[in-house]
Amino acid sequence: FWASLLLRAGDKAGRGGAGLPPYHRRVGMVQELLRMVRQGRREEAGTLLQHLRQDLGMESTSLDDVLYRYASFRNLVDPITHDLIISLARYIHCPKPEGDALGAMEKLCRQLTYHLSPHSEWRRHRGMVKRKPQACLKAVLAGNPPDNTVDLSGIPLTSRDLERVTNYLQRCGEQVDSVELGFTGLTDDMVLQLLPALSTLPRLTTLALNGNRLTRALLRDLTDTLKDPSKFPNVTWIDLGNNVDIFSLPQPFLLSLRKRSPKQGHLPTILELGEGPGSGEEIREGTLGQEDPGGGPVSPAKDHHEGKEAVTQT
Repeated sequence: FWASLLLRAGDKAGRGGAGLPPYHRRVGMVQELLRMVRQGRREEAGTLLQHLRQDLGMESTSLDDVLYRYASFRNLVDPITHDLIISLARYIHCPKPEGDALGAMEKLCRQLTYHLSPHSEWRRHRGMVKRKPQACLKAVLAGNPPDNTVDLSGIPLTSRDLERVTNYLQRCGEQVDSVELGFTGLTDDMVLQLLPALSTLPRLTTLALNGNRLTRALLRDLTDTLKDPSKFPNVTWIDLGNNVDIFSLPQPFLLSLRKRSPKQGHLPTILELGEGPGSGEEIREGTLGQEDPGGGPVSPAKDHHEGKEAVTQT
């Protein structure tokens, strides 16, 4: 059932971004997985976890690699989710008899749900969640951006709304350091509509596009845009996690970011990943710590650090 659902959802996204963002499906799978574990159906839970891994781009990693951290893979887009999935795999396939194993499993599922859903984003708006989306949008676009951040995360946007956002960015662009557009229902075409305004923001350092309906096709446009040094002149990170099928970032994309922030150290690239059994702890530390195995930051984006806090505090 889940395999056919993933196939249909992928087809819909590929045809034009129709349907719900994939985080709805992924959160539902996490909740169903927890229900199976509570009922003692660990074999079924393991199968469902395999489908969840596939949906998150981890299907090329063997179970042994996942359980023992010998894998040289690294989800460059969303390392926090990968670390939580690895921990879930250990609890399901290698349950520990001592202690509260079910309680630990429930905590992991809460953390994963929190990270994959927009609840953490809505809390920033301090009560705006009770308002209608149009009222939220109007409130955010009124006046100058607080803390030099345009935070629209968790507010469903339409093509008409994007015109208002574009006008706002053109009017206040000199003050904008960060733009948060996570969990707003964006499709590839909608991002392309915003791209001319976003790419010319002179002070923009981080752009969050996570939790939407974006596909790998958009990466080509973003990579081509980044090849022009006059576009996104100061950007250090673009968060593309928890979208449809963006699981890793192309080398030209990452190299273009590195050229814009040479003092920031080594951004994670496929060529810098550690391999073999000795890299297991490095992968763990690089995922939830401050640095990757190459010695540089995993993601300078603000959402990455907030996500890390969510994992440790939930």
